Amino acid sequence: MRYGAMNFPAAPVQNELDTIASLGFDYLELTMDPPAAHHSIVREERKELMTALQSYGMPLICHMPTFVSLADLTESIRQAALSEVLLSLETAALLRAEKVVVHPAYIAGMGSFVPEMARAFAMESLAAIASKATELDLMLCVENMFPRTQFCVDVRDLRDVFNRFPTVKLTLDTGHANIGSPRGKRTIQLIEAFADHIGHVHVSDNFGKEDNHLPIGSGRIKYSKILKALKKTGYDDTVTLEVFTPDREYLRLSRQRFEKIWETV
Repeated sequence: MRYGAMNFPAAPVQNELDTIASLGFDYLELTMDPPAAHHSIVREERKELMTALQSYGMPLICHMPTFVSLADLTESIRQAALSEVLLSLETAALLRAEKVVVHPAYIAGMGSFVPEMARAFAMESLAAIASKATELDLMLCVENMFPRTQFCVDVRDLRDVFNRFPTVKLTLDTGHANIGSPRGKRTIQLIEAFADHIGHVHVSDNFGKEDNHLPIGSGRIKYSKILKALKKTGYDDTVTLEVFTPDREYLRLSRQRFEKIWETV
């Protein structure tokens, strides 16, 4: 298993990389959000970033912009959001990213009143993203979302995605899957349904209501049950600790806790 951590996009990427490397992580998951990690800034700093990654012996996974409206009912807004993701994919390719992660879409506002229309727009955006990823020879991993987003939350939605885009993989986000399903039922369902599609994993903890990104063991996620199911699939690849605390030492502690549970299940 290889373990990574995600940068805080309000801080300079180089500083974040230095911190994550100092904590002993195997790779950086670069979330390409403003103000400090927008694709335009990352592209300007590309040579320095690649040199630093090489010096640390760390590969890169890129997370596409998080807060964009890929299912918006207004076409100009939707196309602007899609453009941001496509430009971020091009930057990820320049950085030789091993994998790229994408939040498929959020259905909000008036979209909640016409969910089928919004879902169709979400799939349309995802089709363009998947096509671009294939063109750039990037491994695209779609993240399972939480109930409030109304898209790619459960097995049904994600099965539609994988049937339509068979080369796309799943980023299993245990924090997202736990929201509204505190006993871990949805997480286990996702693991069992898509055992052959899991290409990446995000881990954090919460109390089943919000995506708190707490250190492992600080919330109510039953990691022994989840990791037992994940281990049965034969998964042995990248795991990103999405633990967002001012004290970055909790990243290291969460990795140690995860590894201990993984070894004992």
